[in-house]
Amino acid sequence: MLPVKRFTGFIEQHGLFDHDTKILAAVSGGMDSVLMAHLLQHAEYTFGIAHCNFKLRGEEADADQLFVKNLAASLGVPFHTIDFDTAGYAGSKKISIQMAARDLRYQWFGEISQRWGYGVTALAHHQNDAIETILLNLTRGTGIAGMHGILPKNGSLVRPLLFLKRVEIQEIVEKNGLAYVEDSSNSSAKYARNKIRLEVIPKLRELNPALEETFERNLGHFRNLEIVLANKLNELSDRLLVRRGHEIDIPIEEVKKLRPQAFLLFGLLSEFGFNESTVHNIISSLDKHPGRVFESGNFSLVLDRQKLILSPKINEETRPAVINMGDRETYYGNYILSVLHDESPLIVRDNPMAVSVDAALLVYPLTIRSWEQSDYFYPLGMQTRKKLSDFFVGQKVPLHEKKQIPLLVNGNGDIIWIGGYRPDNRYKVSANTKKVTIFELNKL
Repeated sequence: MLPVKRFTGFIEQHGLFDHDTKILAAVSGGMDSVLMAHLLQHAEYTFGIAHCNFKLRGEEADADQLFVKNLAASLGVPFHTIDFDTAGYAGSKKISIQMAARDLRYQWFGEISQRWGYGVTALAHHQNDAIETILLNLTRGTGIAGMHGILPKNGSLVRPLLFLKRVEIQEIVEKNGLAYVEDSSNSSAKYARNKIRLEVIPKLRELNPALEETFERNLGHFRNLEIVLANKLNELSDRLLVRRGHEIDIPIEEVKKLRPQAFLLFGLLSEFGFNESTVHNIISSLDKHPGRVFESGNFSLVLDRQKLILSPKINEETRPAVINMGDRETYYGNYILSVLHDESPLIVRDNPMAVSVDAALLVYPLTIRSWEQSDYFYPLGMQTRKKLSDFFVGQKVPLHEKKQIPLLVNGNGDIIWIGGYRPDNRYKVSANTKKVTIFELNKL
């Protein structure tokens, strides 16, 4: 007799899906997935079967595909199948065969679900798979998330057999005379997971015959610990991460107070793609290297004077733009620069994004560009020159923003205006000015 009540009870306990949910069952043909298909039918769920042929085992894989097709027909449910060039995909992506197979099948499951209206995809993992996953994660290195094993539900992926051990599945399949196929690669210790299943776990079971029960309790502890950690990180995120548009500030003094420091800072920064090694480098630089930049795949973190500044990476540097005589508009990065000529000596006031300059002093073509290390100018009201880097320090401009400030540069190389901040004293409108040119910056 099939354990239908335990099956439906586990599904209800973990909220895997409702009875009217349309389920896509991933069936390889092995005893685990075959049992899951029979349980879904006996529990009277609406489901279809999906099978992937990864083209890695020749005729054996084709025979498995035919077996699952016949199983779907015998159960009277829809059958979906696909052939993958797994080896070719792995080679083109430079990843392992196992990772390639995983990527290909999950992407396909998503496509099938969207096309045919399946609400969840059911996978036939059981308790022993969860143990193998934890041991594999520990071997490769893992955080708390890698310790909770395989979750019963992860988005649209559900695992309704996690209440069963492998030995229980084998007994149920044999007692009920359920036909299945055996993947010959499962008996090979060539793959890491198989090596753990075939060689490591038997040794551990010699030390603890109740290995599955012990791990099940540990899984519960780890899952609870993960919830506690997530709550703590959410509280820290709300308190320490100050969001300003697309940027996030993290006060350095607050980072120094974190205990354990590296563990919690990694928890805060991991969602932005920073790894543990980079987090340790950030911590070691807190009192030493203002201006240092750390990068993840999509984010940059700048060590400013009093804070860490997180911002999305800008893929391309903004190229300088040329302004010719007679131009009325020029695009520069995320800005548009408008140019207005006026016969009267107008002075723009109370608008840091606009400036009036003496038109007679302009040497065309002008340029609008970003800051360079050697730049200097004569700030309005001063007769001595000042390095832009020092000016930015005085204005408390975050280090990473210096490159984003537009500079209007004369044809002779003089900086006319630091957009949004200060014009150059040499180009101001004076009593001798007969004609002005007005420049105005607007963000797109």
